[in-house]
Amino acid sequence: MAEGLNKVMLLGNLGQDPELKMLPSGQAVMRLRLATTERRQDKAGNWTDHTEWHSVTVWGKRAEALSRILAKGSTIFIEGKLRTSSYEKNGEKRYSTEITADNIILSGGRRGDGASDAPRSSGGSSGGSGGSQGGGSRPPPAAEPAFDTFGGGGDDDIPF
Repeated sequence: MAEGLNKVMLLGNLGQDPELKMLPSGQAVMRLRLATTERRQDKAGNWTDHTEWHSVTVWGKRAEALSRILAKGSTIFIEGKLRTSSYEKNGEKRYSTEITADNIILSGGRRGDGASDAPRSSGGSSGGSGGSQGGGSRPPPAAEPAFDTFGGGGDDDIPF
């Protein structure tokens, strides 16, 4: 059987300050609530925002360091894995899905704080998302470019 892939990438804003806890073992764990918002156009042509809320967990020294930097409104890029757990509440089995972060890139700062838009990484890989998602009204997204067949000829015209 082939090996699977469990990878999540999100760019969004923190909906509340991070929650850092120390476990009895001495290991740090931080929980984040991340909002990702997509702009959609309905059949009537009106633009609306749709927000999804994600639960994110960060472990260890990274959690401790990020808890001193992150705050409600911070724009961050997260790479991680989906994890599902179960628990019982009132005799009923329930499930919870969260993201365990492997890499977090700071992508700006808090909204309206005038912080630099230069991305800063807290994980093992470099790179960034490039800018911050500002507050206020955003213009509608640009239309998708038409598919270009590089001149319409055969395979000989493809530049690679």
